[in-house]
Amino acid sequence: MATDAHDRELEDASWDLEPLVEGEGEAGVRTRLQAAEERASAFAERYAGRVAALDGDGLVAAMQDLAAILELVARAGYYAALAFSTDTADPARGALLQYVQERETRVQTTLLFFELEWAALGDDDAERLLATPGLEFCAHHLRSVRRYRDHLLEEGEERIMAEKALSGQSAWTRLFEELTSAIEVQMPAAAGLAGPVALDVALSHLSSPDRDLRAAVASAVSAALEPGLRTRAYVFNTLLVDKATDDRLRSYESWISARNLANEASDESVAALVAAVRGRYEIARRWYRLKARLLGIERLADYDRMAAVTEDETRYDYGEAREIVTDCYEGFSPELGALVRRFFDERHIDAPVRPAKRGGAFCAGPTPSVFPYVLLNFTARRRDVLTLAHELGHGVHFALAARQGIFHQHTPLTLAETASVFGEQIVFAHLLEADSDPSSRLALLAESLEDMIATVFRQVAMNRFEELAHTERREQGELSVDRLGELWAESQEELLGDSVDVTDGYRSWWSYIPHFIGSPGYVYAYAYGLLLALSVYERYEHEGPELVPRYLEMLSAGGSKAPEDVAAIVGIDLSDPGFWDAGLNLVEARLTQAEAAAEAVG
Repeated sequence: MATDAHDRELEDASWDLEPLVEGEGEAGVRTRLQAAEERASAFAERYAGRVAALDGDGLVAAMQDLAAILELVARAGYYAALAFSTDTADPARGALLQYVQERETRVQTTLLFFELEWAALGDDDAERLLATPGLEFCAHHLRSVRRYRDHLLEEGEERIMAEKALSGQSAWTRLFEELTSAIEVQMPAAAGLAGPVALDVALSHLSSPDRDLRAAVASAVSAALEPGLRTRAYVFNTLLVDKATDDRLRSYESWISARNLANEASDESVAALVAAVRGRYEIARRWYRLKARLLGIERLADYDRMAAVTEDETRYDYGEAREIVTDCYEGFSPELGALVRRFFDERHIDAPVRPAKRGGAFCAGPTPSVFPYVLLNFTARRRDVLTLAHELGHGVHFALAARQGIFHQHTPLTLAETASVFGEQIVFAHLLEADSDPSSRLALLAESLEDMIATVFRQVAMNRFEELAHTERREQGELSVDRLGELWAESQEELLGDSVDVTDGYRSWWSYIPHFIGSPGYVYAYAYGLLLALSVYERYEHEGPELVPRYLEMLSAGGSKAPEDVAAIVGIDLSDPGFWDAGLNLVEARLTQAEAAAEAVG
């Protein structure tokens, strides 16, 4: 366990982004974008107005040309975006990101014609072309493009939409990221930290066993969110109306329809997921009532939800976390273990907390030809070990799916959390088995259960907040800061019921969540993904090593098939109406484990 507060390995855990541009730095970004623009212009000269006349071999050649252009753009774009995420206050990085976005838009508008012409083809002609040998590297992608036919505009209109997005949605999203990355929390003296700290560091102290400290930290976070709250609310309002305009012009039935289409999920299936989770909110409330008893208080406040339920303060330095996660992945599959080691050996993880660094954690899979990158904000808590396992799950998923090529490497969001949650469960099982202390085991079970509740129930509650905000903005106009706080409280109180008090200060905490800004409708995919991943992990517990080859095949499929077909590789039927309740039963089973552990501790 961690004993030295000075973690050298953590300090040195920073990205080497040069593989993205083959060591050419910013100049490599510019040359690749220039090449992409030139190739896009040549592509347009060759194919514009002629897509309907292509034969099968011609379509294969066109898609190969398109893949090469997208490769150039992705390498340049990810270099700029990842560099910016580690220091959002650096003007040079911000300027480079803006340059990239402007050039990407030029390429995008030049190529717009191709998907529009492809989508306009008759079904019989399209299916005949899709049967061409050699088109497997992009066939599912091309089928997916045709699902948007009813929502596409004329080419000139699409060009305007793409170019205006640069000074619209993209600009507002960047502003929000800069505003939230700059938030500093003046921590209470009892926290043992001198001066202001990054928001992520402050939030990590809400797991402290000291309730007075948790309350003080929550108050400090609320105070830190207050100065820029009106500005962030204005950004949100602007993007709410921007999306409403897009949805109206594209004839989407609801605020969530575009996201569902991208996720290859019907509105009805997503509504069924949300309804199933909201119908089982009592699982979360049952845990919070138990937790109140464990903490010796009558009822939790919102700042108590992540509190440690025992005095266990298990901490890990970065090297220990690396060893645990690597060994767990290797024990499950040597192939996955080798991929995980590459992240550390090739400097594809940026782990320390730094001023102006983007909060949270993520994994980026730029292109099949470049190994993925992971961003963390590692604070040495046991939860950070599980976060590392989670993000490396995304990483091995991207790496295995790279064989599918640039059109199929990435999955819809509904499958995107499968490998991450599965990897997290492998590490969790190891930590639980290795821990013989009843109090520590209870703490670990509590952390795992709380992550499940946050991923399933809290994300669906956040989806409910989004639904309320998008709907009311469309019906009644701009939403005040107070009204947004009311909608946030309404969605959270529905989840928490009588098990948790929602404080007034908590009403502003919606305002640092990036998904609402940059990825509207995204959050339900966490619930979808976790319930799917738990179902896959349950099969692993029953089948053991026999499942491993099929699991690797599932990850290797990437986005080359529909989600139902990918899940079927491991025997999961996503069309089963009872699937969501079955997944929720697995969450409840973890709750039962935690209740038993609590009884053992006494």
